[in-house]
Amino acid sequence: MTLIIDGHQDIAYNALTFGRDVRRSALETRQREADTWIPTVTGETLLGWPEYQQAQVGLIFATIFLTPAPYKAGEWETQVYATPEEGYHLAQAQLAWYRQLFDHNPDFFRPVTTRRELEAVLTPWRQRPAAYPAITYPVGLMLTLEGIEWMTDPAQLADWYEAGVRLVGMVWAGDERCGGMYRRNGLSREGQRWLAALAEAGFILDITHMSEAAALAALEYYEGVVVASHSNVRALLPEDPLERHLSPLQIRSLIERDGLIGVLPFNRYLHPAWKNGDPRDQVRLDHLIAHIDTICQMAGNARHVALGTDFDGGFGYPAVPLEINTIADLPKLAEGLRQRGYTSTDIAAIFHTNWYRILEKVLPE
Repeated sequence: MTLIIDGHQDIAYNALTFGRDVRRSALETRQREADTWIPTVTGETLLGWPEYQQAQVGLIFATIFLTPAPYKAGEWETQVYATPEEGYHLAQAQLAWYRQLFDHNPDFFRPVTTRRELEAVLTPWRQRPAAYPAITYPVGLMLTLEGIEWMTDPAQLADWYEAGVRLVGMVWAGDERCGGMYRRNGLSREGQRWLAALAEAGFILDITHMSEAAALAALEYYEGVVVASHSNVRALLPEDPLERHLSPLQIRSLIERDGLIGVLPFNRYLHPAWKNGDPRDQVRLDHLIAHIDTICQMAGNARHVALGTDFDGGFGYPAVPLEINTIADLPKLAEGLRQRGYTSTDIAAIFHTNWYRILEKVLPE
């Protein structure tokens, strides 16, 4: 089994919205939530620390994610802001939650903000695979900001970098500075100013959730490293009215920038007609592998695709491919890739070394 780096999980959001304790196994959390409203709005959890060990998930890009008030899904949502001040305080609360997790559970989770911390977390996983429960290792979390529409001054960015955030997506929904899923304008002059500030601070820029026009402009203007942490291939989907996934031009531009695309195994992003209650065998890991393979064929190698599961990011079991019950099943991807002719080196690149290459570029010593 090979090490896995997962480019996107909303861990703090799920803890503060649903009370989910990621230290528990996914199966225990499911039992606790079985007779509650939680699975009806977000599905059954796919995540838990024991399952990270079983899957060899050694590092996760862990988000600070807030919902803009106009897009609130229901009264159950707690991480919703209507003003910049509300956004700031909620983001700070999620940051504080991660810090408490690190302080109280160093054998479970550790922050990754530098190359030294990255190596300290990953070296044990490389030397000997975890074998839960006998052999376990701390999981590294690298913090990200998924959407900063609530920020009003680029000077705020330096404080978030100092706090340990290393990847930023400018928008989730979109605003006048930068188009997104729900406001599909392009990138304004003010948006370019924010991009310059992000680059100066040293952040990885995440174009996931940007409109196509804004993403292409960012790929042209941004002077730092650019990725799409959790997006699939638009050409393989019958429709994508929100421009949530990547066009051929976006993919080619990311490849030219030596960027990276984290694909996600969410059924609606693999077979959009699928809905909860439909036969689970309609969506399989082969559907996800088709997205991986398309990117690799466009690039001519396996250097520009990785994993960004977005597990528990508004969906859970059963809205994942047939072979997946929890994240512990993610390594099953390897056999399907081997059957497509991918080598062990290719699979390791997709599972972790591509993300590692990106982090080596940007993390300070």
